[in-house]
Amino acid sequence: MSSMSSSTRWTLLVLAVAVALVVGLVVELRREPIAMSPGGGTGVAGAGQDLNDLRRRAALPPCRVAPGDAGPAALRDVTVECAADGAPVDVAAMFAGRRVVLNLWAYWCRPCREELPALAEYQRRAGPDVTVVTVHQDDNQAAGLALLTELGVRLPTLQDGRRRVAAALRVPNVMPATVVLAVDGSVARILPQSFATAEEIAAAVEGSGR
Repeated sequence: MSSMSSSTRWTLLVLAVAVALVVGLVVELRREPIAMSPGGGTGVAGAGQDLNDLRRRAALPPCRVAPGDAGPAALRDVTVECAADGAPVDVAAMFAGRRVVLNLWAYWCRPCREELPALAEYQRRAGPDVTVVTVHQDDNQAAGLALLTELGVRLPTLQDGRRRVAAALRVPNVMPATVVLAVDGSVARILPQSFATAEEIAAAVEGSGR
């Protein structure tokens, strides 16, 4: 049998290097979760970024808790994380004595991406009479913080990957969804829909009564 020619050896060597590169790429891709980005492409949202750095960049308001009031009965004993600093938050105590517009969203939800700036504008117009709080319902907290930073949305935000808040309030399993809580803690309205403008949000909230 004749020995292998030089050109054949080079061809096999090139093929071996190509296979090694492909295998390495597959291993690397499996190392990080791939998700659909809000813009419609694929990418690793928040991959490799430090949460504290992301929180600093997001500059979210703290999750303030009202003292001396139990808050909404449905949310008692529900504790989640404050996206601003990672601290645990008693959700009922945070909402006590406030009229709250609660928005449930996730970083991969395209309508949520379009709605978040409208919520921020609605809060700016409504002033202190209403407190807008958003709840990020996905375990990828880094991606949620990165999206809020990109959009420039700075609202009090809860990190709730297990969707405890939605379950306690019996919100349909859709996103986005908005819940209006009256000052007495009762659920005034559940809105399993998206809003495009601050005007649409105001009309829906005002239609729920005080």
